[in-house]
Amino acid sequence: MSERSQLTLSDGATLCVESWGPADAQVTVVLLHGWCLDRRTWHHQVAALSRMRPEPRVIAYDTRGHGRSGSTRLESATLAQLGEDLAEVLRRFAPDGPVVLAGHSMGGMTIMEYAHRFPGEFAQRVAGLLFVSTTAEGHAHTRYGLPPRLAVLMRAGETLGAGLLARSGAWRPHRAVLPALRPALRWLLFGDEYEDAALQVTIKSVGRTSLRSIGGFRSSIGQQQRLDTLSRLGDVPAAVLVGDRDRLTPPPCADSIAEALPGTELTVFPGAGHMLPLERHEEVSAVLSEIVRRARSVKPRRARRTLRKAA
Repeated sequence: MSERSQLTLSDGATLCVESWGPADAQVTVVLLHGWCLDRRTWHHQVAALSRMRPEPRVIAYDTRGHGRSGSTRLESATLAQLGEDLAEVLRRFAPDGPVVLAGHSMGGMTIMEYAHRFPGEFAQRVAGLLFVSTTAEGHAHTRYGLPPRLAVLMRAGETLGAGLLARSGAWRPHRAVLPALRPALRWLLFGDEYEDAALQVTIKSVGRTSLRSIGGFRSSIGQQQRLDTLSRLGDVPAAVLVGDRDRLTPPPCADSIAEALPGTELTVFPGAGHMLPLERHEEVSAVLSEIVRRARSVKPRRARRTLRKAA
């Protein structure tokens, strides 16, 4: 059984937060979803973690402007704000003990922003990291699986469209046309093989995302540069996962993260696309579970040494 709560953030925005497992667990796992998605992206991993013994505490929440969370102001639709939001979630729902942070796509970028903005808190608390289908270099490597010239045109059109959507408000009229967009979403987000249920979860998540959020976060996502932040994190159990058919955050994105973060294990999944938590859920769950096991042995003294490096 899970417990669902509403967190009101310092700027008045509200988050839908769901938690599983014992409150006094040795390790807390926080799952962060991607752009235009919601916490249901991680439902396979939640189930797998609940079978671990001892069972960790698991927290997943819908980012502002996504899922069942409240809307966001346009000026707050930034990765910097999402880093602040993660800090508030941790202070409220996981104030003590080691935490493992797992981020898919924009969720991984949120973790990097949290590390950049709160290096002291990060060093004291974070005992494990999982980066799934994400990037630390904005849209530097994004080609949409297209030839270079077409990719430039695609990016220009996407950027223009995002600017228009960002000013369209917190409503969701696109839900009515999502069935017609199914082939495009399947091509953009998934690889060679996928379960229909995975595509359905994805489409429903996109339908819950407001136009303001779809367009508003695009600029921040494209501009973020956090390789330097990763290089200062020190010795943290970490893994980076990517599909070789990922059209949004292709393997070069994962390569640069693994090179910047010491000791990171990099895995490339043949034939897989951007939605690894759904497409390759058993493998992602296994990697995450192993990071949780390793996090249990991380000693506070090591975190304090890392804090001095990051300061």
